[in-house]
Amino acid sequence: MNELHRVATDVATVKLLIDGEFVESATSEWREVVDPATGAVLARVPFATAGEVEAAVAAAQRAFATWRRTPIGARARIFLKYQQLIRAHMGELAAILTAEQGKTLADAEGDVFRGLEVVEHAAAIGNLQLGEYAHNVAGGVDTYTLLQPLGVCAGITPFNFPAMIPLWMFPMAIATGNTFVLKPSEQDPMVTMRLVELALEAGIPKGVLNVVHGGADVVNAICDHPDIRAVSFVGSTRVGTHVYRRASTAGKRVQCMMGAKNHAVVLPDASKAQTLDALAGAAFGAAGQRCMAASTAVLVGEARAWIPELVEKARALKVGAGGEPGTDVGPVISCAARERIEGLIASGVEQGARLELDGRHPAVPGYESGHFVGPTVFSGVKPGMRIYDEEIFGPVLVILEADTLDAAIALVNANPNGNGTAVFTQSGAAARRFQEEIDVGQVGINVPIPVPVPLFSFTGSRASKLGDLGPYGKQVVTFYTQTKTVTARWFDEASAGHGVNTTISLR
Repeated sequence: MNELHRVATDVATVKLLIDGEFVESATSEWREVVDPATGAVLARVPFATAGEVEAAVAAAQRAFATWRRTPIGARARIFLKYQQLIRAHMGELAAILTAEQGKTLADAEGDVFRGLEVVEHAAAIGNLQLGEYAHNVAGGVDTYTLLQPLGVCAGITPFNFPAMIPLWMFPMAIATGNTFVLKPSEQDPMVTMRLVELALEAGIPKGVLNVVHGGADVVNAICDHPDIRAVSFVGSTRVGTHVYRRASTAGKRVQCMMGAKNHAVVLPDASKAQTLDALAGAAFGAAGQRCMAASTAVLVGEARAWIPELVEKARALKVGAGGEPGTDVGPVISCAARERIEGLIASGVEQGARLELDGRHPAVPGYESGHFVGPTVFSGVKPGMRIYDEEIFGPVLVILEADTLDAAIALVNANPNGNGTAVFTQSGAAARRFQEEIDVGQVGINVPIPVPVPLFSFTGSRASKLGDLGPYGKQVVTFYTQTKTVTARWFDEASAGHGVNTTISLR
């Protein structure tokens, strides 16, 4: 791959992308990219210098002058080609992702595929970036709107979906006529860079897409830069709040998708087998490292008796390296993440929750240096416990109980987060009541992770989201464009009048 350069130590260095060229950073600050299953160092990623960030933005600014005038059909055809390249390289992309992030190959392919769906949507930009037209709003006067690109936009992406989230961002921004500066997660940037390489192969011109790597200094430089018009962020609530405040203070459009505590409400009439399977997959898939994980189950009434079966379902899952056949739960991203998860599990025990299944220190033969946490289940959990109040971001399911649907709805609505929720029931009346009264942005009915397809937009709410517009779908076209309204009137020589007329009569 062109973005990787072998050095004397035989460890790859991840390059920057500036003005169409993959370049070696001049920085003195580097971070190791580590295989979370083995602890092996896969690559070194640079923390870009201030000058390198400036060069990336300047390249994007120069490219915008011509890219914004590129016909919409030409832009669409690039993304038609891009989606073909992603499909052709799906296995390679999934293998890279698994090696650096730890997901199972099946989860890794799902990561890439959900991003691919947005690329396919970007290829339909000709139908998405349409304005409005009103004929003869006054005598001989027409009014119409143009959806025009903003300029240089930027994206800051997290470690947990290193393929999907970048593909949520730069394809739609570029398809709408903007140029882009991307900052991938410094923990697992390699699959992102491979996707970037394929994007250039698909025909994205030099300077239209640029990539810088780094930590807080690079994030702050993006937020502060006067030539960046919009910033999209997905990640933790702490960093997202900082990004939102800093970038919006600098006058930018900002969208921040942040942390969550997603509740799955289970009514007694739910299909037991299907519901238990759904809960296990949604809580422990991707090692629980997703903002839409169903990390909290609320068992209503007689459904409380299902706890032993749910625990056995979790116990049967295989913990192992993501690339090993049959693995259900791979490692978490880092040693620090594992220690934080283990600390939260210990706090649950100390605060009186019942540890039904302890996933700490699982035996994974041949991977003793990996960052593994097995499926963990708590019951008897109550608000005020750290394992409920904090996002664990690991394979830990906490179970609360409620006597009625109304009590469950009140519990969910009392939580400050509003990313996603689900109800499991066979009652249409109960489901409709839930969807009407729940104060959460994304609702699943017998669907545990209700992330919408790109025809719609990701619509998390409350403390899980800052900014009015979400990523991908129709909302992101609004986010990445500005509306210009034109009111036009044309005269011929015979109809020319005399005198001063500064208004248009609407009669």
